[in-house]
Amino acid sequence: MNPSQQSIAKSEILFTVNGDARKVLAHPMERLLDVLRNDLKLTGAKEGCGEGECGSCSILLDGMLVNSCLVPVAQAGGANIITIEGMSAHALMKPLQEAFLECGGAQCGICTPGMILAAVHLLEKKPEPVIADIREGLAGNLCRCTGYMQIFEAVAKAARRRVAT
Repeated sequence: MNPSQQSIAKSEILFTVNGDARKVLAHPMERLLDVLRNDLKLTGAKEGCGEGECGSCSILLDGMLVNSCLVPVAQAGGANIITIEGMSAHALMKPLQEAFLECGGAQCGICTPGMILAAVHLLEKKPEPVIADIREGLAGNLCRCTGYMQIFEAVAKAARRRVAT
């Protein structure tokens, strides 16, 4: 925390996380990523670049895919937040997890939660995406391990499975 944040009093901030009403006491400009990881112990969102460039800290904030490292916690007041931990019962999770494993789309795991959230966000809007849609939908997520083709194929495979069921 920088010195200017230390002089600002902590505020009580209320929001819903993964379906549960939560209350935190935090400095208003503290990063939502840090509150999720440190205060709420939801460590699925990862610290990657800290600049909103890699997508490792992706969450759904009121249905929008955002980088939680760029969101001041005060901005999340009253919001509905979904982290990767809150996605376990989502209908897309099983096909995505299986496809990521089968296609080799998950390597070190740093980018995987953000990739999965981005894929869910995409597939909810476009259930039958073409490769260009997948590239665009995952464009905000960086991976240094797979070279992307395995991830793109995993998302396409999950979409095909979902449509087939």
